[in-house]
Amino acid sequence: MAKDAITGARTRFGNQRSHALNANRRSWKPNLQKVTVKINGDAAKTVYLTARTLRTGLKNGSIERV
Repeated sequence: MAKDAITGARTRFGNQRSHALNANRRSWKPNLQKVTVKINGDAAKTVYLTARTLRTGLKNGSIERV
């Protein structure tokens, strides 16, 4: 199972509740993208990042796409 290289986001599990409060197991998967980036000016490497982490990192300058 892949995870975000910066935040560590992974698949989360919980219950899907019906109107009658019946419980069924379900999962929430992060929007992982395989990208080649420089993180904080280090050498370029291919990592998995969530779309949100990638967007935020590009905006604040801590991540640079290669």
